[in-house]
Amino acid sequence: MEKSFSESYKEAGVDITAGYRAVELMKKHVARTMPDGKADIGGFGGLFPLDMTGMKEPVLVSGTDGVGTKLRIAQLLDKHDTIGIDCVAMCVNDIICCGAKPLLFLDYIACGRNVPERIAEIVGGVAEGCVQVGCALVGGETAEHPGTMAEDDYDLAGFSVGIVDKSKVIDNSKMQAGDVMIALPSSGVHSNGFSLVRKVFDVEHCDLKAPVEELHGASLGETLLAPTRIYVKPVLAVMKEVQIKGISHITGGGFYENMPRSIPKGLGVKIEKSAVRVPPIFSLIQKRGNISEHDMFNTFNMGVGMSVVVAKEDADRAVELFRANGEDAYILGTIVESEDGVLLV
Repeated sequence: MEKSFSESYKEAGVDITAGYRAVELMKKHVARTMPDGKADIGGFGGLFPLDMTGMKEPVLVSGTDGVGTKLRIAQLLDKHDTIGIDCVAMCVNDIICCGAKPLLFLDYIACGRNVPERIAEIVGGVAEGCVQVGCALVGGETAEHPGTMAEDDYDLAGFSVGIVDKSKVIDNSKMQAGDVMIALPSSGVHSNGFSLVRKVFDVEHCDLKAPVEELHGASLGETLLAPTRIYVKPVLAVMKEVQIKGISHITGGGFYENMPRSIPKGLGVKIEKSAVRVPPIFSLIQKRGNISEHDMFNTFNMGVGMSVVVAKEDADRAVELFRANGEDAYILGTIVESEDGVLLV
């Protein structure tokens, strides 16, 4: 690549040598996600050996997502090493709702100016997310957009592919009244509702690093930037022991939009509000923004990052297994006959 340099392109705002430098810096992060510990990146396509051992009808499941305006918090704090975890989480937490094991991940970063160290920091977070999942980061793209984005601005999106045997796809077809919904706690706001969060706290003009009494002394910045929890490994572990009838990844739209997506028509879930373990950040958002309870539950995860439905007789065992796999799971509600989706009482 020694001869690959364009002074004219650099004058237009794109430094291709910075791109090469970023690739070199990110190789150590990518290598962490590979079974052989090698980062074979820089080609035109990412290769991945597909192991379908023991599967009768393998089905590929794909998902793509971004991080939304949570990116602005990372930019204001100049802390970019965890936002990639959010990007991975938003994709793979969707895939696991079908019961699929994520196999590979690709990222896309658009930036106003390619600062190799910052790009490598972002990709380091992506790699950490992939390690938490157990999937390979097989490729990605970094694109400079001078003149259309501010120099320090960037956006991040990702794409993941997983696999599941057709007979093991989680499709809610066996769900019935009397089944139990289990909550898997979130790490906080995760990666949704940040346009409202930024408005409530006026993040462009507040001190994100100052300790906040309502957050038990933690700063607003570190609380908001806490990476989205990844639930893949615990769910896969529980699936081996207990039949899971439905899973919802609680993202934008909160309880009211996401939980019904895993519940068949004619059924709903009854949840006692007192059963929901709501972290302090949500109470602070509601108080500072004067937001109605309905809007809070229709915008944020409210402390429940994922909901899982199992038969009543399997509920205690499932909670026990989730806890053994690092999730402080608890019983959230009961599946009932209803056309209302979510009944918060």
